[in-house]
Amino acid sequence: MAKAHFHKMQRVYVKPVGTWALVEQVIPHWVKDVAEPLKVTYECGLGRPFQASELVSEQAMHGDEPSNHDDDLLLEHWRIGRRSTKWRTAMGHHSGDNSGTFPVVLTDESDVGGWRVNPADFDRDPHRVEHQARMIVQTPDMLRIARRIAEVAAEDPDGFPEELVPVAKQCATILRYVYQLNDPPETVAAE
Repeated sequence: MAKAHFHKMQRVYVKPVGTWALVEQVIPHWVKDVAEPLKVTYECGLGRPFQASELVSEQAMHGDEPSNHDDDLLLEHWRIGRRSTKWRTAMGHHSGDNSGTFPVVLTDESDVGGWRVNPADFDRDPHRVEHQARMIVQTPDMLRIARRIAEVAAEDPDGFPEELVPVAKQCATILRYVYQLNDPPETVAAE
């Protein structure tokens, strides 16, 4: 049975939309002859109801709630799915190991949300698109690593290896940008 994780008028971060919103309505989904709701969704005024896994409380975002690094609500497990390239098979184009398909990065449990490539871009450079999909899928794990490096450097600045201090600072800058805590990190122009 489901329990409500958020309450009405609570400020939450809506991960699929990438913005803050207020929970306007808590919607329990009941089943006849069952004492508790089967599931609970939340209406945030953004066009559709959201599951609890798609929302993060303000307290969790700012570290006011106890959290487990391996169970962080903001860091997910993404995966690569394959979609049919009907336009290619209909035209008789076949190339590569995954002929007739192209990659999509699935970022939610229902296999519908995520990153998709324009078919023309895939046709133009399929190896590049496959590479981009693999990079995107690894982003949550890379953020976990960056966060851990920044935490270790902050916990023991004197014991942290001097040659890795710039790396830890860059990790902290990237994390602040990803979690919208400040302006984007400055990019170094190639000389």
